[in-house]
Amino acid sequence: MAYRSREKTTKPRLFTSDTTEYEFVFSCRFQFSQCTIHIACVYYKPFVVMDVEKLQAQLEDARREIEVLKKMLNLKEKNPKGQLEKEEGLPDDCPMKEECCENTALSRKKTKLDNASIERYCRQLILPEIGVKGQLSLCNSSVLIVGAGGLGCPAAIYLAAAGIGHLGIVDYDAVELGNLHRQVLHSEAGIGHSKSTSISSSVSRLNSSVTCVPYHMQLDSSNAMDLVHKYDIVLDCTDNVATRYLLNDACVLARKPLVSGSALRFEGQLTVYSYEGGPCYRCLYPKPPPPETVTNCSSGGVLGVVPGIIGCFQALEALKIALGISVSFSQKLLLVDGLDGSLRTIKLRPKQPGCAVCGTQPSVKNLIDYEQFCGASATDKCVSLHLLSPEDRISVDNLSSILQEENVVTSLVLLDVRPAVEFEICRLPHFINIPINDLGKSDCVDLIRREAVNRADTGEKAQGTSSYVGSFV
Repeated sequence: MAYRSREKTTKPRLFTSDTTEYEFVFSCRFQFSQCTIHIACVYYKPFVVMDVEKLQAQLEDARREIEVLKKMLNLKEKNPKGQLEKEEGLPDDCPMKEECCENTALSRKKTKLDNASIERYCRQLILPEIGVKGQLSLCNSSVLIVGAGGLGCPAAIYLAAAGIGHLGIVDYDAVELGNLHRQVLHSEAGIGHSKSTSISSSVSRLNSSVTCVPYHMQLDSSNAMDLVHKYDIVLDCTDNVATRYLLNDACVLARKPLVSGSALRFEGQLTVYSYEGGPCYRCLYPKPPPPETVTNCSSGGVLGVVPGIIGCFQALEALKIALGISVSFSQKLLLVDGLDGSLRTIKLRPKQPGCAVCGTQPSVKNLIDYEQFCGASATDKCVSLHLLSPEDRISVDNLSSILQEENVVTSLVLLDVRPAVEFEICRLPHFINIPINDLGKSDCVDLIRREAVNRADTGEKAQGTSSYVGSFV
């Protein structure tokens, strides 16, 4: 059960002045089964130093919040268990937390800039392409960022800094130590916590006027359309093929522009799909690649600066779209090479009439199972290929135990066929490193033979055993 009570609060003293002080103070309290929500309204009349328009805006905001709380209260009474998960600031079992926050923020359309906004954005306000009208467009725009990693972090913080009014951050993952070299909005203190909540907190610290809603969930066919429909622009900051197809189809069906970025090793790419008559992702890639041919940051590595650069470009493209600036990377692909410092732009093929989702006779009219379509899970984690049968495989722990047995090492030639850079990071004792691509070279074959002879001689002297060659991938 829930109830509302109204009570007077202790009179606060905010100013010191000889002027007579008048005030009207009240508070509303909404009592839920597990927590209490308080909201208070304070009105100070006689102080000329207070901005009347700002006070009126605050009062209007408070009234809206009261209406939202009333709506939440009614929904709570109808559905006490709820279905949606809470991120911050409202009860865990509130069934409409995210929707209420979004609807409240998205319904507020700014018609003028206050003094604080003018001071904050003054350096970009003087740009002819932006001005007051453009800044209001930014403040009234909304952007959905899917992926709170190396691309999503710089994109989110620069969009918030520029004054985008409403941000949504989607990520199911938690912060790990291995993320921090490139995902710069997270911290050591946040390890184990939700990435989406971490970015939302960073955004709020930078610009409290921006509404940032975290979605700690896996984006899939069941929820993508509802989420994409709520926002003006979508940023694909993910690192897997299945989610790219999912976001592409959702944005085409919802008629939303999709700003797509990717980064791997020292290279990055950027383009804008489904905008200004340009192609979508399926126009360029009608069929997904085989899963075993796809390399991501987890398996291929990345220098943290590279996704930072691409994420900033994604923020720039989103800002230009929100401002209505026609120059964009629609129908063009930006290629960034961090090693030689080059930036190249290539022209993409136009929109394809036979495209399955945006063509003249589309076959994809609803979202499908994209993990099945791509043959891979929607995750950026390393994929286990399982190329060998279980009886032909051995774990590192089991191998280490076997090697500790007496004289076993002298009867084996142990090869580590990973790249040399991985071998240098960590390795088991008694292994020699020959990358798998070099195994067929004559000098490597000779090395293995010499090692086998040496091990055989050592083993025969010890106990007359034979020599075998084993490999470790």
